[in-house]
Amino acid sequence: SDLREQEERGELLQPLIFVSLVLCSVLLYLKVSLMDPGFVKPEEEAEEAEGQGLVMPQVPGDIKLRRCGYCLVKQPMRARHCQLCQHCVRRYDHHCPWLENCVGERNHPLFIGYLSVQLVVLLWGGHVAWSGLYFQQSWEWLQHNILLLLSFLLIVIFTIVVLLLLVSHLYLISCNTTTWEFMSHHRISYLRHSELENPFDQGIILNLWGFFC
Repeated sequence: SDLREQEERGELLQPLIFVSLVLCSVLLYLKVSLMDPGFVKPEEEAEEAEGQGLVMPQVPGDIKLRRCGYCLVKQPMRARHCQLCQHCVRRYDHHCPWLENCVGERNHPLFIGYLSVQLVVLLWGGHVAWSGLYFQQSWEWLQHNILLLLSFLLIVIFTIVVLLLLVSHLYLISCNTTTWEFMSHHRISYLRHSELENPFDQGIILNLWGFFC
């Protein structure tokens, strides 16, 4: 009867939504960490994909595609070999130690979705933890609330980390560049020899549309 009364008052809706978000976050984490991030397949497939990378008019046409010295495949433009995954990854962004997988062409949008859902869960959890804290200047209060206080501090730290990650990735996506290209611009031939700082930038709207759609 108590559960029915709570349901009628709508008090069960928020916990159900929160649990659903946590479950969605876990499923996204498993999906991003276990899926193929865009591994470069045999050479004939890499060459087929290469036609799309060389149509960029701002990229010098005399840049030769290099053969990976580790897995011996001809790398498509914007691909990079990950020594931890033992594969070349298309549109390589970075290798995430928390996922034990690369973030690349195929799982990058899902990675952004995971960060977004995780941020909502952390903000909600932080709000719940904060609402349970009633500060008093006494040792007895600290003994009874130390775990809740530590939980809140951990949530704040993780929230800041996830927020910074999400904002930085959205900024790079809006510029149509990757973390690897942003950090190693001077070492990448198709960027170093380009007349433009970022030959792939088509404007914020087209960059976001091309990434998410």
